[in-house]
Amino acid sequence: MSKLLALLLVFTGAFTTGQEITVAAAADMSAALPQLVEAYTKKTGQTVKLSFGASGNLTNQIRNGAPFDVFFSADEQYPNQLISEGLASKDTLYRYAVGRLVLWVPGDSPLDLSKLGIQALLDRSVKKISIANPATAPYGRAAEAALRHFGIYDQVSSRLVLGESVSQAAQFVESGNAQAGLIALSHALAPAMKDKGRYWTVPLDAYPTLNQAAVVLSKSKQQDATRKFLDFLRSPEATSLLSSYGFSLPAEQH
Repeated sequence: MSKLLALLLVFTGAFTTGQEITVAAAADMSAALPQLVEAYTKKTGQTVKLSFGASGNLTNQIRNGAPFDVFFSADEQYPNQLISEGLASKDTLYRYAVGRLVLWVPGDSPLDLSKLGIQALLDRSVKKISIANPATAPYGRAAEAALRHFGIYDQVSSRLVLGESVSQAAQFVESGNAQAGLIALSHALAPAMKDKGRYWTVPLDAYPTLNQAAVVLSKSKQQDATRKFLDFLRSPEATSLLSSYGFSLPAEQH
């Protein structure tokens, strides 16, 4: 019986390894997606490998032949570019969430965000403001748009420090290398940060909507397995977890 069990384990391991899918994901998913993968693996036995980064950087890696199976972007622009270039399957494009931008400060900050909102960034105590790089990160573009929307971009631009991704922008302000940061709500609510500071939610009309979309890549050798993983993202379990990280569902935006 033990030999049979051993054979079954070997077979299962080989099957699972052969079916491993590799996910390229926007940095704002770095807290939520591992939990989604854990639930999915527990349910299906499917192994999923994650690679996080700025959506623009991941897009360039895909163009250069990186062996990803599916791409989770922080916007729809990059997946649509890949579709137009024949690198992703249009029929798999799925808007899985709407991201939110927040202004975050450490717990010991003297700034009253509830009273000042984005004007808090004009305070003399704010020497550095972290944002994601607008050239490669949708959250960086959202941050810049919000600063322009409120008419303070020119006053604070010299104090901006750019993270390669929104995760790095969050790290800058969490570590004290910046006194304030415009980051993803999903990071503000993540276990690593939620008890270390406070945030003000930037109004949705201050920046372009962060419609986050996923797409299966054309060169993926795991098309069926990857599509099943995307299907899981539509489940109540997955959407509930995304909501707990501050993502709203596209259906709620109508």
